[in-house]
Amino acid sequence: MAGQTRTNKRVFVVGVGMTKFEKPSSREWDYPDMATEAVSKALFDARLKYTDIKLAAVGYVYGDSTCGQRALYPVGLTGIPIINVNNNCSTGSTALYLAKHQVEGGLADCVLALGFEKMEKGSLKNKYDDRTNPLDRHVEAMNAERELTEAPVAPQMFGNAGREHMEKYGTTLQHFAKIAEKNHRHSSNNPYSQFRDIYSIEQILSSPKVYSPLTRLQCCPTSDGAAAAILCSEDFVIKHGLQSQAVEIVGMAMTTDLPSSFEEKSCIKVVGSDMTRRAASIAYKQAGLSPDEVQVIELHDCFSCNELITYEALGLCPEGHGAKLIDQQQVSYGGKWVVNPSGGLLSKGHPLGATGLAQCSELCWQLRKMCGPRQVPNVKAALQHNIGLGGAVVVTIYKVGFPDQVKPYTNPHNPALTAALPPQLAKL
Repeated sequence: MAGQTRTNKRVFVVGVGMTKFEKPSSREWDYPDMATEAVSKALFDARLKYTDIKLAAVGYVYGDSTCGQRALYPVGLTGIPIINVNNNCSTGSTALYLAKHQVEGGLADCVLALGFEKMEKGSLKNKYDDRTNPLDRHVEAMNAERELTEAPVAPQMFGNAGREHMEKYGTTLQHFAKIAEKNHRHSSNNPYSQFRDIYSIEQILSSPKVYSPLTRLQCCPTSDGAAAAILCSEDFVIKHGLQSQAVEIVGMAMTTDLPSSFEEKSCIKVVGSDMTRRAASIAYKQAGLSPDEVQVIELHDCFSCNELITYEALGLCPEGHGAKLIDQQQVSYGGKWVVNPSGGLLSKGHPLGATGLAQCSELCWQLRKMCGPRQVPNVKAALQHNIGLGGAVVVTIYKVGFPDQVKPYTNPHNPALTAALPPQLAKL
């Protein structure tokens, strides 16, 4: 597939940083403040300066043109190329994808990927009513199978995919609720999560109905926040002595909609299951790994239904068997995989432009064994899945870059365990 072939040039993530994700308008800050915090943390983690950055890919969904420049100018005015990126909910991973290819192609040896979002309260709404909606074909395909209602469109789309799974494979309301219970429980150990409360399955099922089978506690919240990652070439890593913390991107693929999204009369396919399946297949091939060789996964659980559907699309189980993974407790600590140790979108929050880079941050911390009470044991490979309707999917696979040079994390300020700024950045 053009543009998806991995070259021999290795690419590493050497620093990550993010803000705590917050309820919209609950904190006095703006997107330049969010970006400054996330980028400063990533630079501090990488032990680099902004002048080392040769190019930046900056993702956001809601904002005017060139917000990427305005977000980064407080960090530095170095004249570097800044590319603004918008790919709906996969925007952060799209920025990461562009950054990776800049390094892999030899165009730059040190690149910043940044994502942020300042959101409005409540469900997502259209911003423009005087032009074609980019989701019109997806909504039409869904409406042909399930009549459109007055409920918010996103819960309808993913809720209808969940209904289809229930009808085809016998999945129950309890299976979807168990996913939400798991992710809310995981978030209790993540200081960056918007919500850290633990809920019982009964509480999740009895929370207000949004669109069957989804209740409020099975839908991700809107959020404000930012996240960043610094990507470098192998020569740059060695020159700057960053081998002990370098995490290699060993597989990465982006896909967009296929004919099946619109032609196969399936709400599961309308919301991108075939995009995910194809991207995962390419990424596994690049990495030389199978799903069984991954230990930790951060996937796009915008709604509980989508997490279950994604188990199957990522190849964790055959189609229709996602509920069995839940019944067998294979997707949390003690199981075959730990899925969304961060709490996922359901509990950590979902600032659209930042989500993909927050996933990257969590997985890098996991591979560097920094995560304390939420650390996944014996991690050797990590997988990231980020999807945006419209549509685009990015699947990324990570491994420790230089296993023989890994050292225990000894800095008293561990960013995986506190969302606070390190003392050296306290003036921000």
